[in-house]
Amino acid sequence: MTALTIVGFGFVLALFSLPGVVVHELAHKKACDWIGVPVVDVVYFRFENPPGYVRHVEPDRYRASFVISVAPFLVNTVVALAAFAGLAWLVHSIETGSLEAVSREGVVAAAVLCWVGTSVGIHAFPSTGDANTLWTRARAEWLRSPVVILGLPFVVLIYVANLLSRLYLDTLYAIGLLLLAWYAVGEVAI
Repeated sequence: MTALTIVGFGFVLALFSLPGVVVHELAHKKACDWIGVPVVDVVYFRFENPPGYVRHVEPDRYRASFVISVAPFLVNTVVALAAFAGLAWLVHSIETGSLEAVSREGVVAAAVLCWVGTSVGIHAFPSTGDANTLWTRARAEWLRSPVVILGLPFVVLIYVANLLSRLYLDTLYAIGLLLLAWYAVGEVAI
């Protein structure tokens, strides 16, 4: 494999990741806005590492840090499910004859919905940076507010999910969302 091939593959992979990274960072940004935590800098997507980030002022409370850290999981999951539900509805409509024929626009729409759903689903997991933030905050605050201990299982889950992403857990999660949407649309359409 030549260096140009590797760079080309990296570029294609980055483009594939674009919707997922943008939605992930937008979820962090909107969580900051919702909670009232000032945002210092936002990059929704770039061809560097990390591909996106949100820098914000450190929240006063652990709860705010928790919401900001887990927002991408919730938002990306909902967006991926919506894209996959649209894909399932489109395919189901073609199979049942609700749509007369498969048009070029239908194929493009199906491809875009599949791309967006997969990319956004893969990027649903909070990063290890989010887990590090929560871990640091929990260690600093547990004596004066023992309730932060309730967030520790989520911190462990984030670390484990990121570790297992090396074994494609994030991809399996996206596939699971696709199957869930496919099943839900099939049940509603019957």
